[in-house]
Amino acid sequence: MKVVLDTNVIIASFASRGLCHSIFEICLDRTEIIISSFLMKELKTNLSKKLQLPQQLITDTIEFLSKNAISIEIDTYPKDICRDADDAKVLALACKSNAAYLITGDKELLDLKKYKDTKIISPRQFWEILKKQKPT
Repeated sequence: MKVVLDTNVIIASFASRGLCHSIFEICLDRTEIIISSFLMKELKTNLSKKLQLPQQLITDTIEFLSKNAISIEIDTYPKDICRDADDAKVLALACKSNAAYLITGDKELLDLKKYKDTKIISPRQFWEILKKQKPT
């Protein structure tokens, strides 16, 4: 199963050992995580500004994701689907990669519930889905 983790979920996974951290670890083990250069750039910026992580840890994190996720680039994105261009890029990434889920804490994205074939769900909703599945 392919999933796109919005940067807010990845950042939350580094901020504490809570639900997002557990989801991130399970996704590493059980899914194909889809990333792109724009997500990595946003992640790098936010890990530095919001969490104020040391530069070496940020570099290590970006390298880890680069090695453990599938990178897909998008050329175009639907500019009229939502107000935030970054959200539109995430939707385009989910669509292009045929991701089953876009996991996010972003209310505007969650309000969409679905974009094309990708279900847009919260970390809690994804956790409930995972609980029903047996590990492969």
